[in-house]
Amino acid sequence: MVEEGSNVLRDLVRHVGRYPDDAFLFVREGLAKTAEHTHGTETDAHRRLYRYLAAHHLDWSDLVARYQAGELPRAVVKDIEAAGGCGKLNRHLTGRELCCGLRDYAIARWGMMARVVLAAWNIRETADFGRIVFGFIEFNIMQKQPEDSPDDFNNVFDFGEAFDKAFDLASDSGKDAKHTSEG
Repeated sequence: MVEEGSNVLRDLVRHVGRYPDDAFLFVREGLAKTAEHTHGTETDAHRRLYRYLAAHHLDWSDLVARYQAGELPRAVVKDIEAAGGCGKLNRHLTGRELCCGLRDYAIARWGMMARVVLAAWNIRETADFGRIVFGFIEFNIMQKQPEDSPDDFNNVFDFGEAFDKAFDLASDSGKDAKHTSEG
């Protein structure tokens, strides 16, 4: 994956052209947190399978088809089985799932300052998350499913509703966040 200060990150930031390094790092971290919350902990077997897919220019459906046809090396078959079988391989998130996960991650990380931090990075709507994700995809750092589109990130939620009203300071207790996860 892309590391802070790496040449790949600098090239990606330059290519997309509207967000700083920190925005890309936030999305990458938030993606990992959301995938873990949605699909469970990523295993070493998953990581080896990701590398196999990248090295052989395959996607998950290709891998499953080759598995079912008995066309994979034994080590890859063992990794598929260690990962829980074909049904547990793909840790894909939809644009909506990722946007909601990034919202939750931002609120957990920065609380009432989440919207301010994101705005400082030029992230003001869910479509901005999509632009960053598809930048990663263009640089072959993340993968997409054939049906995935940048449009999947458009208007998932309103930032004012998600961030400003997540903390209802006028509530009866005045202390509790009224944030609830949608997905």
